Amino acid sequence: MEILIQNIFNALQWGSFYALIALGYTLVYGVLLLINFAHGDVFMVGAYIAFFLTTFLLGQYGVIAPGTLTGATILMLAVPLTMILTSLVGVTLERIAYRPLRNKGAHRLYVVITALMCGLILENGNLALLGASRKKFPELLEKTIWTFGNISVTNLKVLVIFTAFVVFFLLQFVVTRTKTGMAMRAISYDKFAIPLMGIPINNIIVFTFVLGSGFAGLAGLLFAMSYPILEPYMGALIGWKAFIAAVVGGIGDIRGAFLGGFLLAFVEIGVVAVFPSTLRDLMAFSVLLIILWWKPTGLFGIAKTTKI
Repeated sequence: MEILIQNIFNALQWGSFYALIALGYTLVYGVLLLINFAHGDVFMVGAYIAFFLTTFLLGQYGVIAPGTLTGATILMLAVPLTMILTSLVGVTLERIAYRPLRNKGAHRLYVVITALMCGLILENGNLALLGASRKKFPELLEKTIWTFGNISVTNLKVLVIFTAFVVFFLLQFVVTRTKTGMAMRAISYDKFAIPLMGIPINNIIVFTFVLGSGFAGLAGLLFAMSYPILEPYMGALIGWKAFIAAVVGGIGDIRGAFLGGFLLAFVEIGVVAVFPSTLRDLMAFSVLLIILWWKPTGLFGIAKTTKI
């Protein structure tokens, strides 16, 4: 039983990372029907932004005296700054890469190819600017371990899980209870009629990218704190997994993306607990494939009909 509970906490932590990234995928898809394959690399950029922000605030660049700010204070400053700067990256991608294609009425396939290209640019741009050497994220919080028998839970793990649920409930409130959220849902329903109603469609799309990219930046910061080794391709695999989690949950549905991230994490941790770790991805994706065979729209997805 203790091993089971320990694995549940581990799965909740991994699922929090998947869920935060999957929320960005599902937001953009829900509004634009665009699969933003660069989103995993935006997560990577967020981790690097958090690294440079925290090292700057720690005084490693000679601007701030070392020891001036405590680790908790630096974390409180780094979270909003990382989210803001990472959201600027997402908005820049939307403005430079996606909007011109959308304005020209380009086929959705070309937009998807452009998204893949943007992800490769972020990866290789990072590699060209910063080199292939890995970077170690500084330790901001003093690790506290709570032990209950053979079960160990750290303060950082609790922080990651708590943050993921707070973000989910906040996003659910924004989308379902605010006028901006109503406009986002309206665009996903009929983007051609929305401008006729006086809703600035480009502003809503920018807001969507701000939210999605900001959450990716937050996930990058939390991931870097939990696993403090950064490298340019760190966002590729976790980004693809988060996308698959969003599809399994029902891409375009916030609840589906959130629960899909945790479902993937529980399957992965469960496989590792019973089988060799080399089978983790194989068996996890096989289970998800079976779910999609059973329900192609995902757990919470609804098949859309097109009026002719």
